[in-house]
Amino acid sequence: MARTIELATENARSGRGGPFAALVVRNEKIIAEGTNLVTSANDPTAHAEIVAIRLACQALGSFQLAGCEIYTSCEPCPMCLGAIYWARPTRIFFASSAGDAAAAGFDDAFIYQQLQLPYGGRQIPMVQLMREEALAAFRAWEQNPAKTLY
Repeated sequence: MARTIELATENARSGRGGPFAALVVRNEKIIAEGTNLVTSANDPTAHAEIVAIRLACQALGSFQLAGCEIYTSCEPCPMCLGAIYWARPTRIFFASSAGDAAAAGFDDAFIYQQLQLPYGGRQIPMVQLMREEALAAFRAWEQNPAKTLY
C-alpha cells in the first residue's frame, strides 16, 4: 500500500493526472502499476485501477486476474469497481475513502444517484432503440460453441 500512496502522490505533484494509483499483485509480486492519466491521456476511463488492470491482464495474458489482489490509493469509483468485478481479483485493498475523495473534489455520489433514476430522468437521458434487432447478437453468442465464457 505504501507504494500505491507514493505513486498517487507523485502523480498529483507531476500534473499527469489525479491523485490516484493502483497496483495489481500476485504472490506478493507487483504485476502492474497504474496511475490516474485522465487529463494527460484525454481519456475519462484512464483511472488508476483501469490502467493497472489493463497492464496486468496484458502481462498475464488473461482477461481475468485470478489469484491477484488490487491495491488502490482510494476506494474505487463505480466505473473502477465494475472493472474490478469483471477482472475477478481475489481481494481489493484501499487507503482513502470515497468521502476523502469527495472532500478533495472527486465526488462520485451523483453517479450512484443517477443509477437509481429511470432512464429518461437521468442527467444524461438514456433511450433504448432496436432492442429486438440487438437480441440477434446474444443469440449468436449463445449458439457459438467456440465462445470463451467470462
